[in-house]
Amino acid sequence: MFESHKTAYSIFRMKSYIVAPMTELYTPRAAAERLGISYPTIKQWLYRGKLRGVKTPGGHYRIPERELNLLLKADAPRAPKKKSLSASVSGRNQLQGTVSEVRFNGLLAQVKLAIGSQSVTAIITADAARELQLKPGVRAAALIKSTEVMVVRV
Repeated sequence: MFESHKTAYSIFRMKSYIVAPMTELYTPRAAAERLGISYPTIKQWLYRGKLRGVKTPGGHYRIPERELNLLLKADAPRAPKKKSLSASVSGRNQLQGTVSEVRFNGLLAQVKLAIGSQSVTAIITADAARELQLKPGVRAAALIKSTEVMVVRV
C-alpha cells in the first residue's frame, strides 16, 4: 500500500490545512534523511506539532513535501553536519596510520596499515576497500572493537 519512502495521495485532512492533490508524502525516516536529522527527532517534531504530517488509516505518519521545503529554505538553520565515523569513536579504540599495502582476492581485501613502527592488518570486503579508495599512501584508521578491526579513511 505504501512505498518505502514517498507516496502520492489525493486528499488528507490535516491539523490546519488540506494537502493538495498528488502531493508527495514522505515517511518519517525518509524525511529525516532528507533533512539530515535523526528519525527520533522527526517523530518528536510530529508529536509536538513542530512539523505537520498526515496520519494514514493505519496510524502511520506521512510528511508532505511542502513541510520539508519550509524547513529547507535558505534562511532556515541548516541541519547539523554529521560527524565523521572516526571522530565519533573513542580515541582509545582507533589507530591512525597510512595504508602500506592493499591486496584484493575475490570478495575480500587485505589492508595493511603502517602505524608508527608497527603495522595492523585487516581483512575487509573488496567493495569496502574500493569504496574507501584505499591504496598505499592514503591515511586511514583501524577501528578496534573487541576482537574486530575495521578500517576507515581519514
